[in-house]
Amino acid sequence: MASLVRHLTIDCSDAYRLGRFWAEVLDGSLADDDFPGDPEALVTAPGSALLFVTVPEAKAVKNRLHVDLQPEDRSRDEEVERILALGASLVGDHRRPDGTGWVTLADPEGNEFCVERSAAERA
Repeated sequence: MASLVRHLTIDCSDAYRLGRFWAEVLDGSLADDDFPGDPEALVTAPGSALLFVTVPEAKAVKNRLHVDLQPEDRSRDEEVERILALGASLVGDHRRPDGTGWVTLADPEGNEFCVERSAAERA
């Protein structure tokens, strides 16, 4: 049997704070034993798990790996606005006039991720 991805691990400067942000983005939850100041925070959500680990180094370059989000119950544009209101920042807008494309955002610590069209928008 092949290996399974248990979770994606993201280095950061404040695991709990960044975990809270991503729990809201993914409509997930932090582990019951995660608290402010902890060196790790685990976010679980339907279909995904993200582990945030506090490290001493600051982020220095563009991510080599990033998350692509596809909204389930809202449009890409509505999801972008919701995530921006949670504290993300706009990195690049790659939406096209025909409705295709994506938006690149950064979480509060600068980790890039993309928001793509919903399944309904792709249909």
